[in-house]
Order: sequence, then structure tokens, then C-alpha cells
Amino acid sequence: MQKHEQLYHIFVLITLRNYKNATMTNSKNHSIIPYKYIVVILTLFAVFYSKIEAQENSTAQANNPLANMTALNFHNYYIPKLNNAPDDAYLNTAWIRFAKPFADGKLLLRVSAPLNTIGSPTTSGLVQTESGLGDINAFLSYNFYSKPTGTIGIGPLLAAPTANEDALGSGKWQGGFAFVMFMAKSPAFQYGGLVTWQASFAGDDDRNSTNIGAIQPFFIWQLGKGTYLRHVPIWAFDFENDAYHIPLGLGIGKVVKMNNTVFNLFMEPQFSMLSKGTQPQMQLFAGINLQFISKNK
Repeated sequence: MQKHEQLYHIFVLITLRNYKNATMTNSKNHSIIPYKYIVVILTLFAVFYSKIEAQENSTAQANNPLANMTALNFHNYYIPKLNNAPDDAYLNTAWIRFAKPFADGKLLLRVSAPLNTIGSPTTSGLVQTESGLGDINAFLSYNFYSKPTGTIGIGPLLAAPTANEDALGSGKWQGGFAFVMFMAKSPAFQYGGLVTWQASFAGDDDRNSTNIGAIQPFFIWQLGKGTYLRHVPIWAFDFENDAYHIPLGLGIGKVVKMNNTVFNLFMEPQFSMLSKGTQPQMQLFAGINLQFISKNK
């Protein structure tokens, strides 16, 4: 039972108890507040409580990747420094993600398209950049556990070789799975994670095979009024090339609800704790998530 719900129940019990005591001790006193006014007071308090609860639910669900709402996300990873790479080399990946629930929220399809930029220094000292579309991926989650306090889903994942330049993609069709969990039992703290694995099964024979896993933990601390702290890094493992990258981060976000749209803006610096191969030393993860609440809800 949440704090506001407890307060409401206590308020109801105290109000009714005091009214009963006053009625018993002042049965002949006609100045006692009529019972219908007590009902009005309780109704107004209930409406106020329901609005607080709805706001808390919107804030908690704003970071749920399996929320039963159509969502459009714009994310960006800026990587100014890489291990085992020239000093001026950098990377930037902007993601556009679209999520759509089906079957009353039992199924959720998420499609992600990356826009990649690679900056490489030349022998003349200049930095040459290459930008374009990367490999689009999608996964379909079957949410076998779906409640207001938590969602758990699993399903297939597919990545297509859509990159318009060799350096921006794998050149391979890849298949695998995604497992997602998001728990919101507490209005103050939410947690969960996304686990994915994908490996190549077709594509350009001249390109290297792929075998990649990733773990993305979710830790969200609500500070009140829609502001929250976050720790949402991605721990990546390249099994094919024996490489990995494990960053830690701490960011801040703000959730604002306007009409039937929930806006979630955030920024999270992330620093590499363990890595092998050419990996980011640090990166800045920033974005905005939009959730569109159905008018029927």
C-alpha cells in the first residue's frame, strides 16, 4: 500500500470515527455537520489522492521500455575519447526508437534505427568524418507478466544490414532474443534490465561474423515533482572478437505530462570501468522519450 493510499484510509477512519463520537455526544445539537457534507469532503480528498497517484504512476512508468503506451524516443551517445585509437578519434550514435503495444499490452514491438558518425584523424592532422544510417534492429516482446507494479517480457530480435557504408554497420543479418524486466513496486525507486543477444546468420560473405551480447540495468531514484536520478548504462560483450565494455554512470532526468503525452528528458555521463579492445573511455548519453497515453485509458 502506497503512502498516499495509507493517508487516505487513515483520514477516512478518523473522520468517520470523530463524526460518530460527535453524533453520540451531541445528538440534540443541530449544529453538527450533516453527513452529506462529510461525504463531499471524503469525495474531494479521494479525487485529490487519485490525481497524486496518477502523477506518480506516470513518472514511474516514464522509464518503462515495456509500458503499455505508444512511444517515440530520441537518444544520443556522444563518445569523445576511445581506448586503443588515435587521440582525435570520436564516435556519435543517434537512435530513433518507436514502440507500439498490441493485444492489450501483451505484445510490444520496438524498432530502433541508428544514425552513426565516425571521426577518424588523417595523416595531415585533419579529422575525417563518415555519417549515415546504421543497422536497423527490432524486437517483439511477449509480456508474460504485466501488472501496474511490474512488467517482464521476452521475444525474438532481428537486425538488418541497412547501413549505407561498410564502416557504419556489420553487413550481416543477425538474429537473437531480448529479455526485459521493469519493476515499479515503489513510487520512489524503480529497477529492471534489458538483456539482448544477437549473432549473424546471413549477409556479406566478405564481412566478419558477429556474436554480441548486452546487459542494460535500470536504476531510477525519484526525487519528487517529476525529477529523478538514473543509472542506465549498457554493458556490451563482443564474443566474436573477445572484447567488452562495462561503463558506470549517474544522470538526471525530468518527467513532464502535458495532456495525453508524457515527456521524459534526461542526461547521463557514463565512464568506462572495464574494457578490452577499442572502446569508449567515456560517453554522454542524452535523450527525450515521448509516451502517448490512449484517450480510452
